[in-house]
Amino acid sequence: MCSAIRRARPATGAWTGWDPWRRFRTGFWRRCNSAVSDRLPRALPVIGASRVRYGILLVNLGSPQAPTRREVRRFLREFLLDSRVVELPRLLWWPLLNGLIIPLRAGRVARAYEAIWGPAGSPLRSYTRGLAEKLQHELSDVAEIGWAVTYGDPGIARGLRELQAAGAETLLVIPLFPQYSATTTAPVYDRIADTVKQARNIPDLRLIKDYADHPAYISALADSVCAHWRDHGRGDRLLMSFHGIPQRCADLGDPYPDRCRATADLLAEALRLDAGQWQIAYQSRFGRQQWLQPYTDRTLLQWAREGVSRVDVICPAFAADCLETLEEIGDQNAELFRGAGGDRLTLIPCLNDSDRHVAAMRALIDKYLPEISA
Repeated sequence: MCSAIRRARPATGAWTGWDPWRRFRTGFWRRCNSAVSDRLPRALPVIGASRVRYGILLVNLGSPQAPTRREVRRFLREFLLDSRVVELPRLLWWPLLNGLIIPLRAGRVARAYEAIWGPAGSPLRSYTRGLAEKLQHELSDVAEIGWAVTYGDPGIARGLRELQAAGAETLLVIPLFPQYSATTTAPVYDRIADTVKQARNIPDLRLIKDYADHPAYISALADSVCAHWRDHGRGDRLLMSFHGIPQRCADLGDPYPDRCRATADLLAEALRLDAGQWQIAYQSRFGRQQWLQPYTDRTLLQWAREGVSRVDVICPAFAADCLETLEEIGDQNAELFRGAGGDRLTLIPCLNDSDRHVAAMRALIDKYLPEISA
């Protein structure tokens, strides 16, 4: 035994005595490593062997997970607490939102969602997923396509994580808001920044600010209007109804109304419409403050009282049909128009996951990721 001990003796000069700090040092560094690994976003792992070089993330706004009061409350709370959406001091807005607005609105909003809910769930989520799947089919050899929502699931961090897990080194994010606004597109930028700000290996990241005047987008809108007219007949006037924002936001520099006007003018030109055959308007106002005008509902009332019988409505700001198009325009405003003396209001579907929408997205991808088409 003594010889065995002598053979195992460490080299001369090595410390072999009792170390009272050893357990502390080991536990300390283990806790540090654990804390650091927990804080580093899993969305951005170190890339090893790559399967694809490019990842493309389509981002829409979001919707509740289910048409229930509980899920609607959760969604509205996340959405309306975003300071990009409601620019009020949090100490003032939080109790008002949670104590009055959500309790009063959750039930009505849940019933509205239930009326448009389909077998695949929320139309917005279903169409966004379908658009991503069709793009994946076209680009399967060169890119991984994902989809996410700003509010709810699947979130943007998860979308980035899955694309990088697939091996993507260059990421293109396409917010599905054709007309830029600080209330819709900017929150996408915020969440991307939150995801990457602590990452060690940040990818080549590209973001599309908007595509309000892109020829492929305008062409897709014009084709959808013409196809609708061929199948259902043409109304007396066409209303281009965009989601509204508070006038104060525009006064402070939000370019959204200018981007909406750019889309509307180009679409009217593509359809060869005279000034009296169409109009721009803004819907979905919330609260008592002044929003962008003219308002959609008041425009429809005025038209009905002027004797306009049939109206077609297209909502170019929405990439996919959702509560604001199907329920607000297709149901509420259609009933309002008929009640004021109009005969028929027809909602022209959004681009959704149609082939023309796929073509428009492909044109955007070719512009911002020219390496794919090279």
